[in-house]
Amino acid sequence: MSDITTATASFDPPGIRLGVVRGISYGLFGEPDEFVPQARSLGAQLVRVYVYWGQVEPEPGRYIWETVDALLDQLDGDEEVWVTLCSSSPWATTQPTDFLPPSPAHDLHAYGEFVRQVVRHCAGRVHYWQCDNEPSNTDLLWAGTSAEYVAQLETMYAAVKDADPAAAVVLGGCGYDVFSSEDGSAARRFFDHVVSAGRDAFDLFDVHLYGDASTVPASLDSARRLMRAHGYLKPIVVGEYAAPVPFEFPEAGAVMYETLASAFTDVPATQSTGELIERAGQDTPERRAMTALYDRMSQLPPKLQMFLAGCPADLEARRHRINCRQLVMCNLLTLAEGVRRTVYWNLAPEVPGPVDSRQVMHLMFGKLALLDYQGASLSARHPAADTFALLAEQLAGVRRVTRVEVADRPTLYAFQVDRTGRGPLLVLWDHRDMFDGEDEPPVTVTWPWPASTATVIDALGDTPATEIHDGQLILQVSLTPMFVHA
Repeated sequence: MSDITTATASFDPPGIRLGVVRGISYGLFGEPDEFVPQARSLGAQLVRVYVYWGQVEPEPGRYIWETVDALLDQLDGDEEVWVTLCSSSPWATTQPTDFLPPSPAHDLHAYGEFVRQVVRHCAGRVHYWQCDNEPSNTDLLWAGTSAEYVAQLETMYAAVKDADPAAAVVLGGCGYDVFSSEDGSAARRFFDHVVSAGRDAFDLFDVHLYGDASTVPASLDSARRLMRAHGYLKPIVVGEYAAPVPFEFPEAGAVMYETLASAFTDVPATQSTGELIERAGQDTPERRAMTALYDRMSQLPPKLQMFLAGCPADLEARRHRINCRQLVMCNLLTLAEGVRRTVYWNLAPEVPGPVDSRQVMHLMFGKLALLDYQGASLSARHPAADTFALLAEQLAGVRRVTRVEVADRPTLYAFQVDRTGRGPLLVLWDHRDMFDGEDEPPVTVTWPWPASTATVIDALGDTPATEIHDGQLILQVSLTPMFVHA
């Protein structure tokens, strides 16, 4: 059952849609390029983009619509659009920058007018407007207090509802910094205040799910408990998810944090486009730490090596397989919890050209992109792109996903998928260690099956053998999720 708010009337998205995030800087480091048709070709029905205040209003009262119009011109009306509006401005905010971190507006009236102008310009073609991103990740993604964030959220909510009452306002994403920390941590205190004081200023609660897919139910439960603690519940959307990431593997995380600690001792206060371009290739603490990591790649744990550019081919292939498996797992677990929107991080690199692998963010997230550039064309597909397209095709027409508990098989994950105009779909996998589990033999699973035939394809595009005897389907189930239908 999906969440039902008891605070204010909120938007409850109809149906189920899979989406993708374009990236964190659409049109900021280069010309805004075409990406919606590419996302559509993968089966994505929702696209999320970031737009920065300074991109649209570089000076007070002067609006430039190039980036916004580049997005709108790609739409055909069938997809949903989610815009994360970041309050980064060289003139309008307490910390001047055109990129990161966003910070509170000097004048909330000016901020509200900016939001109103953008929403009106989009003329109802954007369905979701988000107030910044992961604000509890302070100094990197928000340079302000929780009270300042709530004030800005309230201003955005009023402006959006004035300009387009049908649009939904999304709370800035709640992510790993909150879910991984103890009660009373700074991140939890931040979000607790936001959820309490801002309860009437958002429609949808955005959760970000990175790492081991098996933690999805606990993270969603944590988000709901945050709201219930203040007497209400609103619909949850997943604005970002992806795996694998280094911190889900303890031995990888330990080495990474020890090596890279020096990279965080002198973090610049702002990351403007100009400052980032100027620092590119410079001998910074981050680059020195990353170079030290690359210099001893062969001595690193394999679970860390696979995240580095140029790692051994067998580890690169294994990381791709983990990526494909967890993409499916996260979606099935999330949809079974009643969530109706999931948005994968991310579609592609920010701009064409060489990628700087000596950046911590590349180590963390650089290999998660579904697509890559071939020259100036966003046309190269990674294995996870094929898995995303397969998942979208298998879930087409989905109405409900139900997890089936199997008492005598605690490691078996089983889901029944109800689809409009199509027969039911069964999805199965055996829960194991995400890195080493693929080396274990499959387990035999018998499942009631009234049909005389069964079609099976797994998340990697393979077609495992099946048998049907006396109304029972006999399957060899492994770590790789498999889709089964008559």
